[in-house]
This record gives sequence, structure tokens and C-alpha cells, in this order.
Amino acid sequence: MEVKSDIEIAQACELRHIRDIAAAAGVDEAYLEYYGRYKAKLDLKLLSDRSRRPDGKLVLVTAINPTPAGEGKTTTTVGLADGMRRLGKNAVAALREPSLGPVFGVKGGAAGGGYAQVVPMEDINLHFTGDFHAIGAANNLLAAMLDNHIQQGNELDVDVRRITWKRCVDMNDRQLRNIVCGLGGKVNGVPREDGFDITVASEIMAVLCLAESLEDLKARLGRMVVAYSRAGAPVTAGDLRAQGAMAALLKDAIKPNLAQTLEGTPAFIHGGPFANIAHGCNSVMATRTALKMGDYAITEAGFGADLGAEKFLDIKCRLAGLTPAAVVVVATVRALKHHGGCPKADLGREDLNALEAGLPNLLRHVENITHVYGLPCVVALNRFPTDTSSELKLVEDKCRELGVNAVLSEVWSKGGEGGMDLAREVVRLCETPGKFTYAYELDAPIEEKLEAIVKKIYHGDGVALTPAAKKQAAELTALGFGGLPICMAKTQYSFSDDASLLGAPEGFTVTVRNLKVSAGAGFLVALTGDIMTMPGLPKVPAAEKVDVDANGRISGLF
Repeated sequence: MEVKSDIEIAQACELRHIRDIAAAAGVDEAYLEYYGRYKAKLDLKLLSDRSRRPDGKLVLVTAINPTPAGEGKTTTTVGLADGMRRLGKNAVAALREPSLGPVFGVKGGAAGGGYAQVVPMEDINLHFTGDFHAIGAANNLLAAMLDNHIQQGNELDVDVRRITWKRCVDMNDRQLRNIVCGLGGKVNGVPREDGFDITVASEIMAVLCLAESLEDLKARLGRMVVAYSRAGAPVTAGDLRAQGAMAALLKDAIKPNLAQTLEGTPAFIHGGPFANIAHGCNSVMATRTALKMGDYAITEAGFGADLGAEKFLDIKCRLAGLTPAAVVVVATVRALKHHGGCPKADLGREDLNALEAGLPNLLRHVENITHVYGLPCVVALNRFPTDTSSELKLVEDKCRELGVNAVLSEVWSKGGEGGMDLAREVVRLCETPGKFTYAYELDAPIEEKLEAIVKKIYHGDGVALTPAAKKQAAELTALGFGGLPICMAKTQYSFSDDASLLGAPEGFTVTVRNLKVSAGAGFLVALTGDIMTMPGLPKVPAAEKVDVDANGRISGLF
């Protein structure tokens, strides 16, 4: 049987008009702003007009640490929402928008896969409704206003050696990581070192995704720290009087987007901060909309649960006052065997020893969800054709020892039908009382919060701050930022800060080399390892396979 690519499956689907999808979600046409037939933005009045409706149940989909074998978190999220609707439940999905960098770099498309996708996948993977372009424009406007302020006399006494705000572009471009700008004489600016971040690493992305309204967005933009004066005082976007113009550029971008799955399930797709740099979740506005429109809102957090779920729970849920009803941890036999030391070329062969060696990665994530955060949990075992019955049984048995069920998910090949068993277990869990707690208290000192994350979530021995990071922690505390939550920036491939330590490593220390404040977003970023805010393209970029024919039909997007 011929295996179709994701884009071929998506293009063969007959999409429903977005007004019909809105009707299925209970959204009146008066709230729709059409972007063609199959996409729409939602008027922000929708939330206030639906404020009296009780919230639905919030379900988080997370995963084990990612591997080259693949896990299928977005695919599972989409298939679970479709499966719940097949059970007659009013379920909707709340997802992130893909960044162009990974789409053309390593990953390819990021709208789900197989028969569990959101569509139109080409639009979602490319420009969609222009949100990322608006964020990039606002980011670069602020950069231009900062440099112009310095050029025009520098009334705020900005120390050009302590400018923290970078320009951005939504593309993997390592050439722009470190640049020198302002060359060419006095009229062309003040020469200084600068650099670019990828758009999804811009603080404006994080701000947009945590803002509760347009007014809140504007206030958060004004609080963003862009530099420090020569006296050491923070210089903000508000000091540059830039927040109004930036908010004007973002007035449409803040509105959640509505799309659909292949089976017509409403999907609110909005925002996309990186999970190993920022908090890795879709917008609060989209999540709130999903909760008001559905009885079940199925959402996801980026990368493994040590990054995405931790930040979703300790940052997003805390700041927005959200409480998940259940958590799904996605795993595959192939990925667990990779964590157990099995070479990629041999992942299709039965190897119970490698699987048993890799299972602690999954079990540690599950225990974090149930023991640290006190939430009901299910393992979604994303099935591959090469999985054997003995391998599947081993995973199920080990999960059962923790009091958690592992349910086979076949949404990639069967769509919602393949997610109905998982949907039944999620519905059951949503009626199971949880005792949601955070991994740390906000009023703890910065180093104690870092220590709590490393010991409780990563299961390391502790945290070590470089002398520079220790000095930054003291400065940030003195400036009044010590009570903010922590956003850890570390490798996604390991519980530790060393990408080569797979499985469930122990006896390691996480080194924090830099601490900075994202005052608009409302968290502190702790940088570990060699995390970069501007990725590069691989040796063979996914872009080499992308094409478009004379009729405008795109191919190669995964």
C-alpha cells in the first residue's frame, strides 16, 4: 500500500468553510474576521461575551525527551481532540503556530501528521495569518527606536555595551547571530556589536502569548527591559515611548486564530514561543477561548515534559490562573529504545533490553506529573508498525506499576478513530480529583527556585551558577525581579544540561551561565549549556524538498 506524505493527506481532504467550524465551536459569525475560506481570527469581545459560561476541562499533552525517532506530540493532541468528538464530547484543540525556521530547517512541517493534522497545513506552516511577521516588525521597530535614541543624543544615558535587545527574523540564520552595525560614519549610527534572535525567541512572542488583553499587552510591552544605563538602571521600551506603536502593530496578532483538523474539529492556533528558550505554549488568549467554547480544551507544550510541561505548569498556569484536569505523556517504543542506547538504524527491531533501559525516561516524566504536580496522568503510546506485542506489553506493565495506564494511540494512521481509547481514559481522568501544586514558590530566592527545578524535575544533584550568573542573580533581586518564575533554557534532549545524557541520568549538576529578565513576559530566563537564540540550518535543510507548481500547489512540506 502506498504511504502518503502528510501534505498529500492534507491536500486530499475536503475542508469545511471556517464559518461551519466556528458554528461547531459555538462561535457566532459576528465574531469572525475571515482570512479566506479556511482561516479566521476571533474578535476579542468573544471572551468577555462568553465570560459567564463555565470553563471546560483543560488537558495538557506533553512527552518524553525528544529523539530522532519521533514522538508525535502534536499528532496525538489533534487525534485526541478528534477522538473525543467521536465519543460525542465537545472537544476543541489549542495549538501553537510553527516557526518558519524549523519548517525549513530540521523538522519540516509542524501541524500534526498522518490522519491527525490541522489544516490548511501549508498555510499554518508558512505565513498563516501574519502573526509572526507582526511580532518581528514590532521587535525591530523597538530596536530601531533604541538605536535612534542613542544616535539623537542618548538622553537615557544607555550603555551601548549593555544593550540586551536584539533584532529578529523568523528564519534559521546562524550568520546573523553576531554582527557589527552602525558602520559607515556618524550619520549611519553608533557602531556597536549586535545580533539577531529567531522571532519565536523574541520576548514580544512571550508577551503576546501571556497577555490577557490588548491593554495588558501594551503594559507588558512597556515593561520590557532593552538595555541598562551607565549607572546600571534598566532602560525599558516604555522609557523609549515605544509600546503604543508596537501594540498598534500587534492589534490583530493578539487575536486567536481558528482553523480545523482533518475531521473538522475546531482548532485555536495562536503563538509559538520556543520551549527551550521561552515557555513553549500557545497563547493564554487562545487557551481561554478554547476553555469557553469547549467542554474539553486539548493543548500541548513544547519538547519534553521537563521543559514544556514544567513551564506550562509553573509559568503559564500560575500567571493565568489555569488548572489542568489531566495530563497526557506521549511516548513511542522506538524513542524509548533510543534512550536505552539502541542505534537509530536498529530501532525497528525488537529489543526488550534497550526498551527496559530507556523506560526510566518515561517513568520519570510520569512521576513528575503525578507526584510533583499532583495531576492525573495517562501515557499515550504512539504506535509504530514495527512495535511488537512484547515491547508494548513491557511499557504498559511498567506504567501500571506507577498506577498509570498506558493506552495505545493509532491516530497517525486512523485519525480520531485511533484515538478513541485514549479519549475514554482522558475523560475518566478529568473526573479524577487532583491536587495541583507548583514545583517551587515564587517568593523563594532565585537560586532556591533553580535548585527546586533541577532536583524535583530533572532529578539532578543541584545547580551551579557561574560567577557572572551569581552577580546577575544579585542584581536582578536588587532591581525587584527576584519574585518572578524561572524559565529554564536548556537542551531538550536530556533531563540534564548535556544533550548526550539520555534516559534518566543521575548525579549531574546543571550549570547556569547567564540570568536575564523578561520583565514584560514576567519571568527570569536561566541559560544553561550552549543554548542559542538563533538556530542554524542543517547540512540538508528541509527547504531543499519544498516546491510549488504552476497552479500554486505546494509540495515537500513534510
